[in-house]
Amino acid sequence: MAVLKILLLPLSLIYGFVVGIRNFFFNTGILKSKNFGIPVICIGNISVGGTGKTPHTEWLLSELSKDFRVACLSRGYKRRSKGFILVSPQSTAEEAGDEPLQIKTKFPEVEVACDANRVRGIEKLLSLPVPPEVIVLDDAFQHRYVKADKNIVLVDYNHPCYKDCLLPAGRLRETSGALKRADYIIVSKCPDNLTPIERRLWSKHLKIKPYQQLFFTTMQYGAPRSMTTGLPAPVPSGKTSVLCLTGIARPEPYIQHLKQLTPHVTVLKYPDHHRFSKRDLRNIQTVFEEIYNPDKYIFTTEKDAARLKSCHLPQEIRERICYIPIEPEFIHKKEIFIQELKNYVAKNKR
Repeated sequence: MAVLKILLLPLSLIYGFVVGIRNFFFNTGILKSKNFGIPVICIGNISVGGTGKTPHTEWLLSELSKDFRVACLSRGYKRRSKGFILVSPQSTAEEAGDEPLQIKTKFPEVEVACDANRVRGIEKLLSLPVPPEVIVLDDAFQHRYVKADKNIVLVDYNHPCYKDCLLPAGRLRETSGALKRADYIIVSKCPDNLTPIERRLWSKHLKIKPYQQLFFTTMQYGAPRSMTTGLPAPVPSGKTSVLCLTGIARPEPYIQHLKQLTPHVTVLKYPDHHRFSKRDLRNIQTVFEEIYNPDKYIFTTEKDAARLKSCHLPQEIRERICYIPIEPEFIHKKEIFIQELKNYVAKNKR
């Protein structure tokens, strides 16, 4: 892997040069960013996947929707549809993408839309009969044609961005210097026992500016739920056999969590946002049937469950598929963070 990384470094330099030129054009006004006169909050990252962006987006939507009409605009990664669409609870992952569908299912009162062209997407949302008071842009930190009022950027505690390099040799979309555009930086997936010294070191490494705030979160696993009904499902015990099925960027923490519940875990890993083929589904069925234990279940992530729900699997297997929701837990200053955002929205909404 080290040799491959060295071989890819020249391509990373070219990629970095192109990204740098693009950012220079936006910074100098050659390329224009549009302001919509409505609070637009962007939540994103500078790396490729695995920072826990979706759970943080859901937490933000949950808090803002208590006081405001909220819309969430996503690209709808790997969806089959084109252009602008409004997501409904009846949509499929193929139409809307797994993350927008997951968000709409959990927050039916929030308008969830998909459009790769975020400027057009915002214009469409604002033309609705009852327009939103605040728009949350999902994974749009690099989409600079929209001028976000507040930028929230996530970085993974377990994969420090200041030690990484640009694509394709590393996992960074932009260098860590891009963090200066952020208003809030969240270090996600921290251990529960993060010390004040570690927090200060992160602040130093990330070169936090006076206008920025730094937060730290851990990921908390909720109670299992049935994929078919959404109702509570049995918690695996030491006698339960589990087929762990994942299609996310970094599944290791999820797998480890299941192994803490039961030692009998079989793992099937697929790429992030993987679209399950008929062959994949046959393999999943075969592996599950080969587990010789009547007390057995398929455990997947909430995002994977959004895609699997529309897949053709035998009913007796579908009823055995469960997911474990996750949500972020702020280590400190959560109230300060959300109250600042709410105050900004209340002051600047139409």
